[in-house]
Amino acid sequence: MATRWGICSAGKICHDFTVALKTLPPEDHQVVAVAARKLEDAQQFAKKHSIPQVYGNYEELARDPNIDVVYVGTIHPYHLKACLLFMDAKKNVLCEKPLAMNAKEVKDILACAKRNNVFLMEAVWTRFFPASAEIRRLLAEGELGEVKMVRSEFGVPVIHIPRSMNKELGGGAMLDLGIYCLQFALMVYGGERPQSVQAMGVCAETGVDETVAVTLKFSNGRLAVFTCSSGLQLRNDAFIVGTKGNIRIPVHMWCPTTMEVNGKEILYTLPEPCMPLNFLNSTGMRYEAEEVRQCLLKGLKESPVMSHADSLLLAEVEDEVRKQVGVVYNQDRS
Repeated sequence: MATRWGICSAGKICHDFTVALKTLPPEDHQVVAVAARKLEDAQQFAKKHSIPQVYGNYEELARDPNIDVVYVGTIHPYHLKACLLFMDAKKNVLCEKPLAMNAKEVKDILACAKRNNVFLMEAVWTRFFPASAEIRRLLAEGELGEVKMVRSEFGVPVIHIPRSMNKELGGGAMLDLGIYCLQFALMVYGGERPQSVQAMGVCAETGVDETVAVTLKFSNGRLAVFTCSSGLQLRNDAFIVGTKGNIRIPVHMWCPTTMEVNGKEILYTLPEPCMPLNFLNSTGMRYEAEEVRQCLLKGLKESPVMSHADSLLLAEVEDEVRKQVGVVYNQDRS
């Protein structure tokens, strides 16, 4: 039986996610409903993607009995409210990253998932790419020896996009871009909490972080260093160095299709989209969608690849970085 998806929001990322689902077998994944705050937007989205059910508000989507899981693709200041709405309606949820604006909100979301006994996963899509799975396998088998250093960077000039500079809309490089670098380091080090976090950054006049450099120190003298920027074009690569070898993602570290293991290149091809996409390699969201299906089939309430503990640690380190850089959202004051 197919996993029946409801789509919350009709924006660009929801379009790409829906296109990604179409690269999977229709007997496994079906989009059965879409909801937006404006009915016309939902109707337009439904027409484009041939979705049978349309709603002009999220509450109606939450009440739909024919949905197995809701994909929440709103901007992140609205994640908390949306997640609580759907999970209180006993819906399973895949929520875009970041799961929430801070660790306090993440705790509220996790508590709601547990209270309602539903599945919840933060859509950190990078973790589900074949390259990421191969990295975890190589690390588990000790192919690199002891990892001593993880370095990554993600910077693209997006300051011309109003939302990226707007504090009320969750703008800022750390939550939009740096989260990919941070989750990468935490994945490599097996979800271990860093012993220390040192961050420096440059903030825009609007009060959001524009460029941030972070050093994380883990046990046994292991380090991770990353840079993120919404104002600069960086190399956007990642590097893992161990005592016996290294792994490099040369480009697009947040959606990797190329990897080098001790200099040997490995290529991973993505399915072609059936219609134009808004973001690079978006058909790669198929991997997180299939992870959700497999978890639901097994009766799991969280993914072992991106667990609730992973999401909370991610948020707590993000909070510490923002605190050191001087970025305070309204949600931090409540």
